[in-house]
Amino acid sequence: MRNQNYAARFPANSSSAESDTSPRKAAQVESVRFLTVARNSAVKARSAALVELQDVLVTAPAHVRDQITARGGHAQATQCAKLRADIIRLDDPAQAAKLTLRSLAKRIHGLDDEIAALDAQLHKLVTQTFPTVVSRLGIGTGHGAQLLITAGQNIDRLGSEAAFARLCGVAPIPVASGKTHRMRLHRGGDRQANRALHMIAVCRLRYDPRTTGYMQRRLAEGLSKKDILRCLKRFIAREVFNDVKTDFGFTWHLRDRPGAGH
Repeated sequence: MRNQNYAARFPANSSSAESDTSPRKAAQVESVRFLTVARNSAVKARSAALVELQDVLVTAPAHVRDQITARGGHAQATQCAKLRADIIRLDDPAQAAKLTLRSLAKRIHGLDDEIAALDAQLHKLVTQTFPTVVSRLGIGTGHGAQLLITAGQNIDRLGSEAAFARLCGVAPIPVASGKTHRMRLHRGGDRQANRALHMIAVCRLRYDPRTTGYMQRRLAEGLSKKDILRCLKRFIAREVFNDVKTDFGFTWHLRDRPGAGH
């Protein structure tokens, strides 16, 4: 059903070039979504395997545990992969622990390779088809892919950049209490897109002089760091919205698209 709605969700335009581009971009967004689903699943599985590896190490016999001297999870997995168990004596907890640790380590390494392969394909697809979005500071392949998925799957709801901000959960909501008047973020919207915007803002606060200067100025005005992050996420949503329009080849304003008022 999802694939059958491409043409309907990306409205036709008087320009034949744009009319041809929109469905193709929609298909590319769907490809990005498929690869992202596979990558996220692999990342979750790797995290679970690392946790299980740590649990087994804690409860393993002391002489097995002492063979693993590394501290980090991946370094421990590398050492565990070198363990050799005597499969004839698996009734011995030490041998069973070695086999379990080796199995978990192989799983982790396999998932590392799977994630790396998916990252490479996802990076190639996103940078080739949506270069403007990922050219911005702090927007890597993962965050860019998530924002493109959010926009591409809800293109019929994007009447303006304010609508995109609300879709991502970064539209400000007035809050008043007595003499206090401020804004807060609403708790709706796509939480994965919201997380992507948050991480982009955090990255820019660390590496972008303009963003750090903005933060210092707003701190001097009395805003809290949470309010400043809210503002930054809203600014980034506006930037991403315009970049998405560019990469999708929309020369018209989305609020002027056919059926925008319905």
